[in-house]
Amino acid sequence: MKRNFPLILVFIFGILGIIPFLIPHPYIQNSDEFLRNNLLRILAAFALILGLGSLLKVHSDKIRRKRENWEYSWVLIISFVISAFIGLFGGVAGTGPLPTKIANFPFDIQTLYVNILVPLGSTMFALLAFFMTSAAYRAFRARSFEATLLLIAAFIVMLGIIPLGGRISHHLPSFAQWIMNVPNVAGQRGILFGIALGMLATALKIILGIERAWLGGGE
Repeated sequence: MKRNFPLILVFIFGILGIIPFLIPHPYIQNSDEFLRNNLLRILAAFALILGLGSLLKVHSDKIRRKRENWEYSWVLIISFVISAFIGLFGGVAGTGPLPTKIANFPFDIQTLYVNILVPLGSTMFALLAFFMTSAAYRAFRARSFEATLLLIAAFIVMLGIIPLGGRISHHLPSFAQWIMNVPNVAGQRGILFGIALGMLATALKIILGIERAWLGGGE
């Protein structure tokens, strides 16, 4: 029963998730909306608590065992505790009972998000650009016809989106945009069709109990 009960739940809620897309009856649609807006929010709250608890457990264990880069785990835990305390008692924009402003310096959750998380995200993506450039240099080798075609298309697109491309030829920016809008979008749609079919097959295998790896236990 310990393994069968989760399979039964997955089957029931999987079928309940499929039915609203097939039957447009108001009763079915309202029931689906109730499940999505109420039950799933409750489950998401429990999942959030479980995920945060697991995060703290992993990093606490990393600090205790002095594993590689364990110092950064202190940064994560301290930031987690401070932001959670401010968010719970200070509100999103300083509307809670905890004062989240010293003179003209606010430190509510929204301010922390805009002034700390957003710049950190921008910094991370700026660093990723150098890794992507290095990877592109290694990958864009004219070893086959497809690789040569990819190299030429990438060169035209990169040249077409910079001001130098317009100075070389006024047709180059429009041609680069055509590559992005037509062949690129067609390739993306083909990939998305494949992903959708793979997701559908995986979902059916999980709902029908064929795929049971998510249960754990090595089976």
